[in-house]
Amino acid sequence: MRGNVIDLAVGIIIGAAFSKIVDSMVKDIVMPIINFLVGGSADFSNKFIVLSKPAGYAGPETYAELSAAGATLFAWGNFLTILLNFVLLAFVIFWMVKAVSTARARFEKEQEATAAPTAQEVVLLTEIRDLLKKQQS
Repeated sequence: MRGNVIDLAVGIIIGAAFSKIVDSMVKDIVMPIINFLVGGSADFSNKFIVLSKPAGYAGPETYAELSAAGATLFAWGNFLTILLNFVLLAFVIFWMVKAVSTARARFEKEQEATAAPTAQEVVLLTEIRDLLKKQQS
């Protein structure tokens, strides 16, 4: 069990560090391509619908300013960005786990192949035991 706890801790640390890489990949590479394809701006996190503004608000209509002023916003772009981050992170981690599993299986197969052959005495004793069992039945 001790090894499993260490594996889990290492996985959490690597996942936390790796999420920053995936976040950057989504923000700086994937989202601009998606926005180019759909003809939008280069940042989905600023896509929102204003449901209600505070009374008398005449400031800028940006997400940060409206949120700070207490407006009710439907921030679908931010959700889409976070969802895309999650999907990409899950996809990459899936392939990492699959690669580690394949490498571990290959290593175990090599270990079995290079294991010392069974001693001749053990084989003979096993055959004698099996013959004795047959005679007693």
